[in-house]
Amino acid sequence: MVLIVEDDSEMRSLLRDELWGEGYVLKEARDGEEAVRVARESPPDLILSDLKMPGGGVEYVSRLKRAVPGCPLVLMTAFGDAKLQAEVLASGATAYFDKPVHVSELKATIKRLLSHKAEDERQGARG
Repeated sequence: MVLIVEDDSEMRSLLRDELWGEGYVLKEARDGEEAVRVARESPPDLILSDLKMPGGGVEYVSRLKRAVPGCPLVLMTAFGDAKLQAEVLASGATAYFDKPVHVSELKATIKRLLSHKAEDERQGARG
């Protein structure tokens, strides 16, 4: 399951449509607080999230990583720079995209991260 976290309803709808078209099971959250709650209640396989939104920011990344350790976290922002990108990645984000996001790159990254996670889980099961 992929958790989409985006406060802009049009962007959330676009992401939902694009990822649903790839066959992913989806959940949505409108802000950082809701995202942390949803992630704790039903741990996703990957979180795709805006960064600059209510309840967001660099500290939000750390809260998500504590809530669902090991879950890949893909962040997007329209207000980023190299310093913010470094902070976000150091806080535990797996991937970072500046908006406007190239949907094909985003989908390729999500597919790659989910396939790596599935492979890691298979390796762990073999022990």
